[in-house]
Amino acid sequence: MALSRRALIRQSLAAAAGFTLADWLLWGQDGAIAAPIAQTTPTVPEIFKVPPLPYAYDALQPTIDRETMEFHHDKHHAAYVKNLNTAIAPYPELHKRSIEDLISNLDALPADIRAAVRNNGGGHDNHSLFWESMGPNAGGQPTGAIARAITDTFGSFEALQTAFNQAGAKRFGSGWAWLVLDRQGKLTVTSTANQDSPRMEGQIPLLGNDVWEHAYYLNYRNRRDQYLQQWWNVVNWPVINQRYEAAKAA
Repeated sequence: MALSRRALIRQSLAAAAGFTLADWLLWGQDGAIAAPIAQTTPTVPEIFKVPPLPYAYDALQPTIDRETMEFHHDKHHAAYVKNLNTAIAPYPELHKRSIEDLISNLDALPADIRAAVRNNGGGHDNHSLFWESMGPNAGGQPTGAIARAITDTFGSFEALQTAFNQAGAKRFGSGWAWLVLDRQGKLTVTSTANQDSPRMEGQIPLLGNDVWEHAYYLNYRNRRDQYLQQWWNVVNWPVINQRYEAAKAA
């Protein structure tokens, strides 16, 4: 049976580099290695766990395909959690702290695990926010307090989309585009490299889009701008509004 064009492209990309698609997806577009595939290691305590997806793997199609979602959640996110747990396992005093607390106070952590918590703790928190930021039958216009704040800050929802998409498109290599509440309590669009979190800069992440290639390449190839535009169709605005209201009330 003839292979589909999609399958041929996938296999040729992997073969050209001498490894499988699963191996290839572990690489960021700038050549940096992403989190390794998680392996079953019973000696690593389950201090943090990968949260289950709040919807089926194929629920966000056609914006995000099932294969991407399954690999992204079950392999990439799982690897960040495993590596985070491995890093903090020797430090029982850290086991009860929240992920938000850990990555917001990196300088207070033992020096030998600081980079691991930054990369893998950031990856865990970023992805946990990411899954909940999306949903089936979502998209459309924001509502509630977040809608009013967007209009007051950016002039219109369309202006926010433009600024957010530009932040994601201009992020060199791998990273994230964000809508955050800054230290002054104002909405701001920003981006971070790799798995850095806005929390590391004292900001509260409200909405984030993953622009690592593994988040979109099977569907969009190198068309990151198209992925950024289509992604708005799955944004779960009620959840984003709840985050905004909670952040303002804190």
